[in-house]
Amino acid sequence: SVTAGIALAVYAIVRAPEQGWTSAATVLELAGALALLALFLVVQRTVREPLMPLAVWRTPGLATANLAMALLGAAWIPMWYFLNLYLQQVLGYGAFPSGAALLPMTVAIMIFMIGITARLLGRFGAKPLIVIGLAVMAAGVGALSFARPDGTFAVDVLPASLVAAVGMSLAYIPAMMSAMSGVGPQESGLASGIVNTTYQIGSAIGLAAMTAIATSRPVEPGDLAGLTDGFQGAFVGAGTVAVVGAVLALLLIRRPKPVGGHPGEEREKARA
Repeated sequence: SVTAGIALAVYAIVRAPEQGWTSAATVLELAGALALLALFLVVQRTVREPLMPLAVWRTPGLATANLAMALLGAAWIPMWYFLNLYLQQVLGYGAFPSGAALLPMTVAIMIFMIGITARLLGRFGAKPLIVIGLAVMAAGVGALSFARPDGTFAVDVLPASLVAAVGMSLAYIPAMMSAMSGVGPQESGLASGIVNTTYQIGSAIGLAAMTAIATSRPVEPGDLAGLTDGFQGAFVGAGTVAVVGAVLALLLIRRPKPVGGHPGEEREKARA
């Protein structure tokens, strides 16, 4: 039910520009998606061994960290997707050169995640990195919205994409750790599964929404300016999602409380 509900929601969002957001088909598809998701919650509440025990959502910080992860995916994956389309359909890159053009982002992510983000996380905690990371990503994705029909990789793509990659690197691991920090050891696997699924759901819905924005106006074959306008709209939408994520993370994420009993009890257990 949850898989079918998410798939139907994505399908409805992608088809909405063609069918109309207020058309009967779009309304029925979105209503069906909500009904399937509601059915999933009912099943999880009533079965003896649920796939996702709903009580886990009472864990402090889990819901807000998952919201940050969903918005992170909803901004990052559309940016990556439409940047690839811009490279191929506007700048004329082939499939392999456009893939190679994205490697600097991958290298930047590896360097920051392995060598920098972990140290910053230990020093400043998760919340500042999530907020700053989403804000930096928003700046990078927003800069991509200025890409030109006659642009170049060195000017229109590389600097902005590296900024977005730095933002992604700063936010991803702290958001993951924040989602799991409040649960006990027996629920860590469940929390990990939830936050990874949330990221994928956010990515799918975000990509569907940005696709709807990018294709909202018909473009004639060979109209590079029209294609670029659509991609710019998608970048603006993705950057806006990242800004919303940064603001919500700033307002909602709290420092998690230690899991377990009184600190004195924990020390006694450690001595034993």
